[in-house]
Amino acid sequence: MTLAATAHGPLHFEVVEQTAPWQERCLPILFHHGVGSISALWRGWYPALIDRYPLVVFDMRGCGRSHIPEADFGWSLELMVEDLFAVADAAGLKRFHLVGESIGGTVALAATSARPDRIATLTVSNGAHLGTTIGRVHAWRQQLDEGGSAGWSKAFMADRFHADALDRERRDWFETQQADWQRDSILNALSVLIGADLTSRLGKIECPTLLLHPDGSPFIPVPVMAEMHRLLPNAELNVIGHARHGLPFSHAQQCAALLRAFLDSRGAG
Repeated sequence: MTLAATAHGPLHFEVVEQTAPWQERCLPILFHHGVGSISALWRGWYPALIDRYPLVVFDMRGCGRSHIPEADFGWSLELMVEDLFAVADAAGLKRFHLVGESIGGTVALAATSARPDRIATLTVSNGAHLGTTIGRVHAWRQQLDEGGSAGWSKAFMADRFHADALDRERRDWFETQQADWQRDSILNALSVLIGADLTSRLGKIECPTLLLHPDGSPFIPVPVMAEMHRLLPNAELNVIGHARHGLPFSHAQQCAALLRAFLDSRGAG
């Protein structure tokens, strides 16, 4: 098991590379998932990317094989940015493409703003720059208190996916791994997200930026992403139909194909 050491506990990560020895090795891609998921979320993205791009995935703090904090742990956006670069450093990434979804997208925006020299391109999937715009999260505390993480996960699935978005095997896997998240990690990470306001930083993010957004997220309306697109100097926006907040999982192949085209079109290797 590969771990990135931090002052607040280790973070589990994996490096996946299958570039043929006769092909040019492009800059690696680092992925940051959101609350309720784990690093395996990105597996469906691998086939479209792995022939040219080394891929680095990790379990964010609070889930999977990474550090699970106590209830009174001091969560912050700054700490999440530190975590991201701790993984990048442990994986030997000097400069890389960065992909983040949901709260991982917010962290990715903050990381790119803080260390633009490290980030070649940025991709944000169903993420927000302004936490107060995120709707329907007030019910999470009640769901967790009444039904625990399993009850919360079951209720969350309707916000993640349309009924016909996944086969039963994939749906069951996602609901089960989502239920493994602990109540305090869910709520504490959520409090960081709600308190985030990166509006003033967006104009300074000059790297090529790809925005992937579902047409039916119950949390982040399309106009919020359109406003982010307007504020970013070098961004393109793709709104994907018949999708909800589980976009990177339900539409993995489509999202990965869009990312590959985005990187290739910019000579971003």
